[in-house]
Order: sequence, then C-alpha cells, then structure tokens
Amino acid sequence: AQASAPRLFLIDKPGAIQTSILVGQLMPPSTAPNRLEIGTANDVLGGTFTSRINMNLREDKHWSYGARTMFLDAEHQRPFITLTSVQTDKTSESMAEIQKELTAVVGDRPITEEELEKAKSSLTLTLPGSRETRFALGTDMERIITYGLPDDYFLTYPEKVRALPPAAIADTAKSILHPGSVT
Repeated sequence: AQASAPRLFLIDKPGAIQTSILVGQLMPPSTAPNRLEIGTANDVLGGTFTSRINMNLREDKHWSYGARTMFLDAEHQRPFITLTSVQTDKTSESMAEIQKELTAVVGDRPITEEELEKAKSSLTLTLPGSRETRFALGTDMERIITYGLPDDYFLTYPEKVRALPPAAIADTAKSILHPGSVT
C-alpha cells in the first residue's frame, strides 16, 4: 500500500563525500490507460537532462552531477523513483529541493506548455534512434507482449504523445504523485 506519511531511512557512512538519495512511491502499472500522460509528466519532472529536478540540483545549485526520476516497468503497481548523489554537506537541502519540486508540479507550479512541448519532442524525436539495434526492437516486442499493447503501439506512439493536452498531463500528475507520502 502507498505510505500514508513521509518516511525516511538513513544509512550513515561517516566520512562519505557524497550522499545517495532515493525517493520513491508507488505508481499505476505499465498497462495504465494514462501511461502516456504518466511518462510525459515524468519527462518534465526528472526524466530528461533538462527536467526540473536535474536543473535544480545540478545546474542551479551545483550540488549534484545529475538527478533524475524514473519508473520500473511492471504489470501491477510499480515504483517511481527519484535518484541522485549529492555532496554530503547538502544532503538535507537536496532532499528539501526534491520535495519542493514534487510538491510544486502538483501544486502551485504545474507543467507549463513550454515544458510539455519539450517533453513531447524528447519522447518522439528520439524514438527512431532508440530502435537501431536488434536488442532494442526485441525489448519493444517484449513490452508489447508483456503488457498487452497493440501491435502498432510504437508506430502510433508519436502521434498519440503529440496529441496529449496540457490539462491531461496536469490532471495525471495530480492524481498519481503524492509528495506527502514518499519514502
């Protein structure tokens, strides 16, 4: 079950020069009807180099070499993870910034039209290059079979992503992100 309140687990390693931060919560399965909206919201929040969390911790604050969010594929509930390594003396501040970004995207700073267009471009324009190997094609075929996707899923994917309205992305983010109950 989704945690009802935030939880923190700390593993102290005296003398460490970096802190690894993993923030997680449960999300709908890979087969969710709004999987495109979920993936697009993720791209804006932390799924790309220019995402909010990376730009905050790496580019604005210079506390990390990189920060990202990701999902693991699963037929049922799946984990949504924010991960980064930060300089140890900025651990608390980094955790506060991650919480701020998770809260803002479902609150007072929803996904903008510009962010959405950038995410749509990233998700669609990188598609051909990501399908250049037999392994990549096999992985796509495996996803189609495992998650019961239509045979033409990847052929129609760009058109469907480009058609996503901003309100659908914002509504999806609000319905799935629970910043007050992350671990």
